Amino acid sequence: MSLARVHNFAISLDGFGTGEGQSRDAHFGHAGERLHEWMFTTQWWKPGGSSGVDDAFVQRHDVGIGAEIMGAGKWGHPGWHEDPEWKGAWGPNPPFHTPVFVLTHHPRPSIEMEGGTTYHFLDASPAEALKVAREAAGGKDVRIGGGPTVIREFLAAGLIDHMHTAVVPILLGRGVRLWDGLEGLEKDYEIETTSSPSGVTHLTFRRKGA
Repeated sequence: MSLARVHNFAISLDGFGTGEGQSRDAHFGHAGERLHEWMFTTQWWKPGGSSGVDDAFVQRHDVGIGAEIMGAGKWGHPGWHEDPEWKGAWGPNPPFHTPVFVLTHHPRPSIEMEGGTTYHFLDASPAEALKVAREAAGGKDVRIGGGPTVIREFLAAGLIDHMHTAVVPILLGRGVRLWDGLEGLEKDYEIETTSSPSGVTHLTFRRKGA
């Protein structure tokens, strides 16, 4: 069976995966782009970028992925469901290039974008969504793309096989936390830690026996 994987999910030292005050103009709230600046210096992001530890991790983002699941908050700002013309926060050619299943209580017709991305909208549990995404992935793995609430729900349901989080050396103080309610999660995973000269610490979780 294909795996459910998380890649390049950035959190602050105090565990926040997004900031407070998300809006159409501030997709990550008061955090801005601070959680993701480490990616912007890599070869994966731009020609001539760094080829070190950070790049080695970020390059794994797309390999073997056949579909993605994301939450409504990753797809758009609060209230996007009231705008029938809204097509997501990721531009006309989103960086997913697969079917993407958006978990929302406000389903709408599928939207086909440039570059192979098609957004589908599901009001479903994590297990139900993963079943649908696996069928669409054609034997490849499914990426659980975030935000923190969605990843936390999939972890709580025992559905994540592999997870890479990047702990960024900043304190946000407020926003949406990843780890709340997941006490003892480490017992189910083999965990490796890799430090980068950028100051980012990469944590890799592999489900025991997977």
